[in-house]
Amino acid sequence: MDAHDADLKKDLDATLRTRRELGEEYESALVDSFLEKVDQRIDSAVDRRVRRQLAEQQMTAARDSRSPTPTDSFGERFGFGIVSLVLAIPLSAIGGGVANLPGMLVAWAGIVGVNVVQAARINPALFGRRPRTGRGDAWED
Repeated sequence: MDAHDADLKKDLDATLRTRRELGEEYESALVDSFLEKVDQRIDSAVDRRVRRQLAEQQMTAARDSRSPTPTDSFGERFGFGIVSLVLAIPLSAIGGGVANLPGMLVAWAGIVGVNVVQAARINPALFGRRPRTGRGDAWED
């Protein structure tokens, strides 16, 4: 039995004892008083539940409304592009020196591949994919 139920039972017992002592002429006032107490308890319980559910809904809405922000700033993207171009020079020289034109094409294919993967990671919409929602799913279909 809940503490609130025990209190309510005590109030009901007290109301019934008071009715026996005072007589039937005070019955409606006693019943009204008891019902008012019950009403207050119900209202407070409903208020607590509504506040809790509102808070949960607000937290859920706040979590869902947060759009994932890219972790890369402009400087990081610019730096990645510069490093990729700087590394392209020695890679082209090595690929061209070892295997002539096919070696150079393989080196540039690798450089382009790395940059495409980086672009897809930063901006998934470029390749027709929707960005992550932050709810734990990898990619939404």
